[in-house]
Amino acid sequence: MNRRDLIKGLTLLPLAGSFPLDCLFAAPSGGVNAPFNPQKPMPDLHRKAFVMDGHTHVMTRELLMGTDIGQRYTDGNVDLPRAKEGGVDAMFFSVYTPEHYYPGRFEVKNTFRVVNLALDQIKKNSADIELALNASDIQRINKKGKMAAFLDLEGPFDMDGDINILRALHRLGLRSIQLPAHNTTNAFIDTCNDVSRWNGINDLGRKIIREMNDLGMVINIAHASNAAILQSVEASRHPLIYSHGGFYGIVPHPRCITDEAAKAMAAKGGVIGIHFGSLFNNPKYWAWQQTLKTSNETKPTTVQASPYKTIEEVDRQVSKEVPLSFKGKIPDEYWMGVDQLAKVIDYGVKLVGEDHMALGSDLDGGPELPREIKDISDYPQMTMALQRLGYSDKRIRKILGENWLRVIREVTGK
Repeated sequence: MNRRDLIKGLTLLPLAGSFPLDCLFAAPSGGVNAPFNPQKPMPDLHRKAFVMDGHTHVMTRELLMGTDIGQRYTDGNVDLPRAKEGGVDAMFFSVYTPEHYYPGRFEVKNTFRVVNLALDQIKKNSADIELALNASDIQRINKKGKMAAFLDLEGPFDMDGDINILRALHRLGLRSIQLPAHNTTNAFIDTCNDVSRWNGINDLGRKIIREMNDLGMVINIAHASNAAILQSVEASRHPLIYSHGGFYGIVPHPRCITDEAAKAMAAKGGVIGIHFGSLFNNPKYWAWQQTLKTSNETKPTTVQASPYKTIEEVDRQVSKEVPLSFKGKIPDEYWMGVDQLAKVIDYGVKLVGEDHMALGSDLDGGPELPREIKDISDYPQMTMALQRLGYSDKRIRKILGENWLRVIREVTGK
């Protein structure tokens, strides 16, 4: 057993009758913020596999509340102690600039703030996590028994698409960018929830894609319109990722990827990450939400005049929403379990193949989590759900993280 496996999964015998016989209890490495929790089952496969989440929100809380991701929180879904308990080896460390910052044109300033803070927090918690710039870095970091952070931007690097800003972020260590400005159409690509200005992407969008290909940056097309996904795939020399979402064939939400777009992505070697929320994956929940008319993501979010004069005013507004995790209640009949998520993954495997499916939880980004998942420490529940489908260990390993690692290696060249 290498050091990573030892730290990831110090094991004890399971309590008789408490959990399935194929499960072992995994204890994280030592550390005052990561005590052993004997109530969380972890299959031996999960403990040994490389596990990577394709979309985990970080830094919003730390930016606005001055907290430390290395400390255990009593709310929200993500912190490093709980990530270790969940057997997570790496994550797309997704820094976020929400719509609040766009009207006053504070998006660039906020993006640099959160990226710099992410680097500071990674350095501060270097005993547990390190920055990775490529797949080789991720593996090197894991061999030291640490988690790897692969920086990913959600929200615009610049609503105008200034390539110099893109290059500067690359120099800071950013290696993945979501092209759409979250739910808002920007100067070069249409989002799925907003007005269509470009019928997909325009020439600037193609120029940005070429630049990202040249820099070795992962292109993330989550939140893009169907036309924008298809055109981005065509324009890119490298595989793209769809970091977090569901399938339109299961839930007809505009944020879900169509079969056509999924097949195009797979043909280019891309990877689709399945979101953990009911809204994108549970038809019963979707139908219930439609009757209540509360599905806010279906509404256009075109940038309007800013009600805020300073970025500090925006901060105060966003801080009212922190943590960004789902805070509502779901009636039992609409509350899905992890087995429903596994069925969505199976839909994708049958559609595009096991080499193109992965997990992109969106933890701390607002998903209505399944019954069995309260936070990132419950990640092994996904492995157990895939095992119940009868999936082979090889297939499960791909979905848990190897597919993300492969696409990062292809894009970065290392």
